Amino acid sequence: MSLEVLFAGGYAAFLLVAAATIEWLSAHTHRRSLRYRTAGFTYDEQHDYWQCPEGQQLWPAEFDHERRLVRYRAKAHICNGCPRKDACTDSDHGREIVQPLDAWPHSEAGRFHRGVSLLLAVLAVLVLVVGAVRNHAPSEVAALAALLVLALLVGRWLLRDFRAHPANFPSPSASQGLCMTVTGADGVRPRSRWASKNRNPWTR
Repeated sequence: MSLEVLFAGGYAAFLLVAAATIEWLSAHTHRRSLRYRTAGFTYDEQHDYWQCPEGQQLWPAEFDHERRLVRYRAKAHICNGCPRKDACTDSDHGREIVQPLDAWPHSEAGRFHRGVSLLLAVLAVLVLVVGAVRNHAPSEVAALAALLVLALLVGRWLLRDFRAHPANFPSPSASQGLCMTVTGADGVRPRSRWASKNRNPWTR
């Protein structure tokens, strides 16, 4: 097997490993960041609120349609009188938890890192195609073709998730006033319309 084929195969394999590593590290960092932000808090999936260690509830206060984020906020006067305030938040407007509506990799950071991984997979495909075109020995073409199939499968998987768009997010017109009502006629705070059973997979 020629040195050129070995180089093409090795470089393509390196690119695929790098893509997988970036994908794993970015997802791992994302999960750790979410756990750090909500450490000590518990999420009530049925009613869509977070509860702090002192029992205070953080309800959805607003959302960012462009970034697809929901901000849960506690009542300022309760937080300001809490004995654990200094260890919890330095804000005088109440403790806030910001949560993305989309699971990995549909968050803003996730799509960026997924794009980098996809680019590396595409480069691996190009390297293998060029190597196969320049070398015609059956054994060399077979080796490069095997790696090419693997690279195409990886690229297809990355592209599928990259292009998929999550659902269950209100349009700007439908979302106006979502956070205006604190309680309903029965005295129970209504569940946010953007809440869904699949919105917070990291809490399970």
